[in-house]
Amino acid sequence: MKVALIGLLQSGKSTILASLTGKAIPAIGSASIEETIVPVPDERFDWLAEYSKPKKKTHATIDCLDLPGFNFTDEHGRAAARRLIGQIRTVELLVLVVRAFDNPTVPPYRNMVDPARDLAELQTELLLADLELVTTRIDKLEKQVHKPTKTQAHDKAELALQKKLAEAIESEKPISSAIETLTERDMIKSLGFLTLRPIVVAINVGEDQLDRKFDFTEQLGDSVPVIKICAKLEHELSQLDAESRAEFMADLGITESAASKFVKSCYSALGLISFLTIGSDELRAWPIRKGTIALDAAGKVHTDIKRGFIRAETFGYDELCELGSEKALKAAGKIRLEGKEYVVQDGDVINFRFNV
Repeated sequence: MKVALIGLLQSGKSTILASLTGKAIPAIGSASIEETIVPVPDERFDWLAEYSKPKKKTHATIDCLDLPGFNFTDEHGRAAARRLIGQIRTVELLVLVVRAFDNPTVPPYRNMVDPARDLAELQTELLLADLELVTTRIDKLEKQVHKPTKTQAHDKAELALQKKLAEAIESEKPISSAIETLTERDMIKSLGFLTLRPIVVAINVGEDQLDRKFDFTEQLGDSVPVIKICAKLEHELSQLDAESRAEFMADLGITESAASKFVKSCYSALGLISFLTIGSDELRAWPIRKGTIALDAAGKVHTDIKRGFIRAETFGYDELCELGSEKALKAAGKIRLEGKEYVVQDGDVINFRFNV
């Protein structure tokens, strides 16, 4: 899973990312995209690791791209931002970071802290970037459709779709709002439209704003995950050992870490779940889309397992916790042999039987 964190100058993207990994905050002023692998926190791991005592533990991960802060106040900044935006069209998810914290030592964008304004500006610039791509594509197709080629019918259909996308953007709506069928989505998938991507909004708050409520329903609708993160505080917490961190979080009334909030929101926006495999050699979490069948989950582990799939020996993590062992699960009839079409559930522990 590849995710891009984007935001305006001084929004705190890099500090948020550092708080997820516990690493140092990178120096200000980088003009390149930084890539960081973030392990997915999974509370099931500690229990399963104690149970199976594997030689190796492999968490699921998120590949995060940290873009330099955008500055749309002048042409130079706008051009630099457009170049960067063009480099993230292959990501699966966009995390829009907006600033809500006050700090006199960190000058705010456009001389004022205004998260709603900043969010609107980011949304507008993403729409404009997609409109430029749509316009270019329409110009090309209008020249092609009159030529008697093998793709003429497809080109005509795509031209009509691109014009519909242009209308949506000009109405300040994302491309995702104009796509009605899988056929339409497949037709434009390779173009990498950014407003076709799901988004998460991360509000970077101050320590005095942990209880403040933010309502972006009018701008985002009800389906976009919105999380609050005090990046400065969370980065300080990430530098502590687990026991001290838990104590400080309890004192501050923080019930969930930044990493957990971030990952849950990304999983929710992308429609992901995790299944697990356990053994003496390795304990591992495997992220998959909701609705994935056992055969395709087997292919996630290894193509040979998918090719020689026989059955998926399956039980739930919660059931294992409740009964304490696989032997007890078997005695209670809780271990199931599922076929190729079984829809994998979050927290399923699976041992694939296969023959190649």
